[in-house]
Amino acid sequence: MTGRSVTGADWTHANLSEARQDLKAEISRTDTKVALLLAFTGTVLAGVLAAAATIDVVLPALVVAGVACGVLAGAAMVLLTAVRPHLGGDDRASFPYWARLTTEQITAAMRDDRRADVVRVLSGIAVRKYCVLQRAVDLIRLAVLLLVLAAVLVAVVEGL
Repeated sequence: MTGRSVTGADWTHANLSEARQDLKAEISRTDTKVALLLAFTGTVLAGVLAAAATIDVVLPALVVAGVACGVLAGAAMVLLTAVRPHLGGDDRASFPYWARLTTEQITAAMRDDRRADVVRVLSGIAVRKYCVLQRAVDLIRLAVLLLVLAAVLVAVVEGL
Protein backbone atom coordinates (compact mmCIF):
# COMPACT_ATOMS: atom_id res chain seq x y z
CA MET A 1 0.00 0.00 0.00
CA THR A 2 1.28 3.50 -0.78
CA GLY A 3 0.16 5.06 2.47
CA ARG A 4 -2.57 6.96 0.67
CA SER A 5 -6.00 6.44 2.19
CA VAL A 6 -8.90 5.50 -0.02
CA THR A 7 -11.70 8.04 0.07
CA GLY A 8 -15.39 7.56 -0.54
CA ALA A 9 -15.03 9.41 -3.84
CA ASP A 10 -12.35 6.94 -4.96
CA TRP A 11 -14.66 4.01 -4.18
CA THR A 12 -17.58 5.71 -5.90
CA HIS A 13 -15.47 6.27 -9.02
CA ALA A 14 -14.26 2.66 -9.07
CA ASN A 15 -17.69 1.19 -8.27
CA LEU A 16 -19.47 3.21 -10.94
CA SER A 17 -16.94 2.21 -13.57
CA GLU A 18 -17.10 -1.46 -12.54
CA ALA A 19 -20.91 -1.45 -12.43
CA ARG A 20 -21.09 0.02 -15.92
CA GLN A 21 -18.77 -2.67 -17.30
CA ASP A 22 -20.63 -5.44 -15.43
CA LEU A 23 -23.96 -4.26 -16.84
CA LYS A 24 -22.62 -4.15 -20.38
CA ALA A 25 -21.45 -7.74 -19.92
CA GLU A 26 -24.86 -8.79 -18.52
CA ILE A 27 -26.65 -7.27 -21.50
CA SER A 28 -24.26 -9.06 -23.85
CA ARG A 29 -24.93 -12.36 -22.06
CA THR A 30 -28.70 -11.92 -22.38
CA ASP A 31 -28.32 -11.20 -26.09
CA THR A 32 -26.29 -14.41 -26.48
CA LYS A 33 -28.92 -16.42 -24.56
CA VAL A 34 -31.70 -14.92 -26.66
CA ALA A 35 -29.87 -15.84 -29.88
CA LEU A 36 -29.37 -19.42 -28.70
CA LEU A 37 -33.00 -19.76 -27.61
CA LEU A 38 -34.25 -18.32 -30.89
CA ALA A 39 -32.17 -20.88 -32.78
CA PHE A 40 -33.40 -23.69 -30.50
CA THR A 41 -37.03 -22.61 -30.82
CA GLY A 42 -36.82 -22.35 -34.59
CA THR A 43 -35.15 -25.74 -34.89
CA VAL A 44 -37.70 -27.48 -32.68
CA LEU A 45 -40.57 -25.76 -34.48
CA ALA A 46 -39.22 -26.80 -37.88
CA GLY A 47 -38.66 -30.37 -36.64
CA VAL A 48 -42.18 -30.69 -35.24
CA LEU A 49 -43.74 -29.31 -38.41
CA ALA A 50 -41.64 -31.63 -40.59
CA ALA A 51 -42.53 -34.64 -38.44
CA ALA A 52 -46.22 -33.78 -38.46
CA ALA A 53 -46.16 -33.53 -42.25
CA THR A 54 -44.42 -36.85 -42.79
CA ILE A 55 -45.89 -39.24 -40.24
CA ASP A 56 -49.43 -40.37 -39.62
CA VAL A 57 -50.34 -38.68 -36.32
CA VAL A 58 -53.56 -39.24 -34.41
CA LEU A 59 -55.82 -36.23 -34.01
CA PRO A 60 -55.34 -35.69 -30.24
CA ALA A 61 -51.55 -35.77 -30.66
CA LEU A 62 -51.79 -33.44 -33.65
CA VAL A 63 -53.86 -30.97 -31.63
CA VAL A 64 -51.42 -31.04 -28.71
CA ALA A 65 -48.44 -30.68 -31.08
CA GLY A 66 -50.24 -27.77 -32.77
CA VAL A 67 -50.70 -26.03 -29.43
CA ALA A 68 -47.02 -26.67 -28.67
CA CYS A 69 -46.08 -25.06 -31.99
CA GLY A 70 -48.23 -22.06 -31.11
CA VAL A 71 -46.50 -21.77 -27.75
CA LEU A 72 -43.07 -22.04 -29.43
CA ALA A 73 -44.05 -19.33 -31.89
CA GLY A 74 -45.15 -17.20 -28.94
CA ALA A 75 -41.81 -17.82 -27.24
CA ALA A 76 -40.01 -16.68 -30.39
CA MET A 77 -42.09 -13.49 -30.45
CA VAL A 78 -41.26 -12.85 -26.79
CA LEU A 79 -37.56 -13.44 -27.50
CA LEU A 80 -37.68 -10.96 -30.35
CA THR A 81 -38.80 -8.26 -27.92
CA ALA A 82 -35.56 -8.80 -26.00
CA VAL A 83 -33.48 -7.85 -29.02
CA ARG A 84 -35.75 -5.09 -30.28
CA PRO A 85 -33.98 -1.78 -29.63
CA HIS A 86 -35.60 0.81 -27.41
CA LEU A 87 -34.75 4.17 -28.94
CA GLY A 88 -36.99 6.53 -27.00
CA GLY A 89 -36.76 8.28 -23.72
CA ASP A 90 -35.01 11.27 -22.28
CA ASP A 91 -32.59 9.48 -19.99
CA ARG A 92 -29.57 11.73 -20.69
CA ALA A 93 -27.32 8.68 -20.53
CA SER A 94 -27.65 6.73 -23.77
CA PHE A 95 -26.93 7.06 -27.45
CA PRO A 96 -30.57 7.69 -28.49
CA TYR A 97 -30.55 10.79 -26.28
CA TRP A 98 -27.13 11.92 -27.49
CA ALA A 99 -28.19 11.43 -31.12
CA ARG A 100 -30.68 14.26 -30.72
CA LEU A 101 -28.08 16.71 -29.40
CA THR A 102 -25.79 19.08 -31.21
CA THR A 103 -22.04 18.64 -30.95
CA GLU A 104 -21.90 21.53 -28.48
CA GLN A 105 -24.67 20.01 -26.33
CA ILE A 106 -22.87 16.65 -26.26
CA THR A 107 -19.64 18.35 -25.21
CA ALA A 108 -21.47 20.19 -22.43
CA ALA A 109 -23.21 17.01 -21.28
CA MET A 110 -19.89 15.16 -21.10
CA ARG A 111 -18.52 17.68 -18.59
CA ASP A 112 -20.65 16.04 -15.90
CA ASP A 113 -20.01 12.59 -14.51
CA ARG A 114 -22.96 10.67 -15.98
CA ARG A 115 -21.82 7.19 -14.94
CA ALA A 116 -24.56 6.89 -12.32
CA ASP A 117 -27.13 7.73 -15.00
CA VAL A 118 -25.55 5.18 -17.34
CA VAL A 119 -25.65 2.52 -14.60
CA ARG A 120 -29.35 3.30 -14.04
CA VAL A 121 -30.18 3.08 -17.76
CA LEU A 122 -28.13 -0.09 -18.31
CA SER A 123 -29.70 -1.68 -15.22
CA GLY A 124 -33.16 -1.04 -16.65
CA ILE A 125 -32.15 -2.55 -19.98
CA ALA A 126 -30.65 -5.63 -18.31
CA VAL A 127 -33.70 -6.19 -16.08
CA ARG A 128 -36.11 -5.86 -19.02
CA LYS A 129 -34.06 -8.32 -21.09
CA TYR A 130 -33.88 -10.85 -18.25
CA CYS A 131 -37.64 -10.59 -17.59
CA VAL A 132 -38.35 -11.26 -21.26
CA LEU A 133 -35.85 -14.11 -21.27
CA GLN A 134 -37.54 -15.61 -18.22
CA ARG A 135 -40.99 -15.47 -19.89
CA ALA A 136 -39.64 -17.07 -23.05
CA VAL A 137 -37.97 -19.89 -21.14
CA ASP A 138 -41.23 -20.59 -19.33
CA LEU A 139 -43.05 -20.78 -22.68
CA ILE A 140 -40.40 -23.08 -24.14
CA ARG A 141 -40.66 -25.35 -21.11
CA LEU A 142 -44.44 -25.52 -21.58
CA ALA A 143 -44.02 -26.32 -25.28
CA VAL A 144 -41.57 -29.13 -24.50
CA LEU A 145 -44.04 -30.64 -22.02
CA LEU A 146 -46.78 -30.44 -24.66
CA LEU A 147 -44.53 -32.14 -27.22
CA VAL A 148 -43.79 -34.92 -24.75
CA LEU A 149 -47.53 -35.31 -24.20
CA ALA A 150 -48.09 -35.47 -27.97
CA ALA A 151 -45.41 -38.17 -28.27
CA VAL A 152 -47.02 -40.16 -25.45
CA LEU A 153 -50.39 -39.92 -27.18
CA VAL A 154 -48.88 -41.22 -30.41
CA ALA A 155 -47.17 -44.08 -28.55
CA VAL A 156 -50.36 -45.02 -26.68
CA VAL A 157 -52.52 -45.01 -29.83
CA GLU A 158 -49.92 -46.95 -31.84
CA GLY A 159 -49.58 -49.45 -29.00
CA LEU A 160 -53.30 -50.19 -29.04
